[in-house]
Amino acid sequence: MNAPKVTPERQDYYNKIDQKSMTPLWEVLANLVTKEPVSPCQPHIWKWDDVYPNVMEAGSLITAQEAERRVLILENPGMRGDSRITHSLYAGLQLILPGEIAVAHRHTASALRFILHGGGAYTAVDGEKTIMEQGDFVVTPPWTWHDHGNDSDEPMIWMDGLDVPLVNTMDTSFVEFWDEDSQPLDRPVNYSPDHYSHNMLPVGYENSKPYSPIFNYPYARTRETLEGMRKYEDWDACHGLKVQYINPVNGDFAMPTISTFMQLLPKDFTTTPYRSTDGMVYSPVEGTGRTIIGGKAYEWGPKDVFVVPSWVPHHHEASEDAVLFSFSDRSAQTKLGLWREQRGNDPKSEPH
Repeated sequence: MNAPKVTPERQDYYNKIDQKSMTPLWEVLANLVTKEPVSPCQPHIWKWDDVYPNVMEAGSLITAQEAERRVLILENPGMRGDSRITHSLYAGLQLILPGEIAVAHRHTASALRFILHGGGAYTAVDGEKTIMEQGDFVVTPPWTWHDHGNDSDEPMIWMDGLDVPLVNTMDTSFVEFWDEDSQPLDRPVNYSPDHYSHNMLPVGYENSKPYSPIFNYPYARTRETLEGMRKYEDWDACHGLKVQYINPVNGDFAMPTISTFMQLLPKDFTTTPYRSTDGMVYSPVEGTGRTIIGGKAYEWGPKDVFVVPSWVPHHHEASEDAVLFSFSDRSAQTKLGLWREQRGNDPKSEPH
């Protein structure tokens, strides 16, 4: 797929059609339809010990109410200025200090919260409040009212993950603001998990929304699941023990455009090389180790955040028992029939 030679006659022709906002496909085809994914996303790691002081300093410079969302965006080095951690996803570290409220709003972008530091703060989504603890995965579905607050006596920091770049690519971004700082609550705390997270649904429940009716997946329950699976030692060569967060109504991913996972790697476990078309964002919850991404090693520990770009070979090496949270745009890719993976060194990569 090499562009044909440019002769003087052809260049004159190209100049002429350029005035009419047209371009010859044969001149750009090789870059437009690539043999393999080509992404500006680069491997990178944000070390918790490095970024934590910067996050806390933001708390002394601007209030949560002034900022609307006091967040330090994790910008991928290959896409500085684009507010992206992967080509299709946004991520940032949000700080809520004791007594603060991040005002209520809603937007078309889907959002997740993964709790990194502290405990006891809350998120309210569509009239229901949940108390968040370290390691919890919290869903904020598209176009749902949500606000955050901290009634505890310690700072609370979590990682936000949103599909903002994907939404903006489709020119479908909207946002609205509630008249007051907090939305009114019409359901008790833990209403959703009490109704939907025990392998049962209320009789007559109808699934009318593309996202999970549960919006807080507690880490304690996730960790218990992984430990239960460990008893059978059914370790996947590429992932160790890995689970995906699902919508209990239909078994789909919990969010329509963002997939979320948690995996357990036992001490001294080295995974088989792996790559997939969804760029992955990881944050270890427990343990230490390293991930070799494109031949370069990235050492990680609890609360760090690192990114693996699309279709870049990588593998994990656990120094001790380790638990890693991750998210990507896999659910969107699978719905569109685009997702593909390669396990080990098998050159054949079939879409799922």
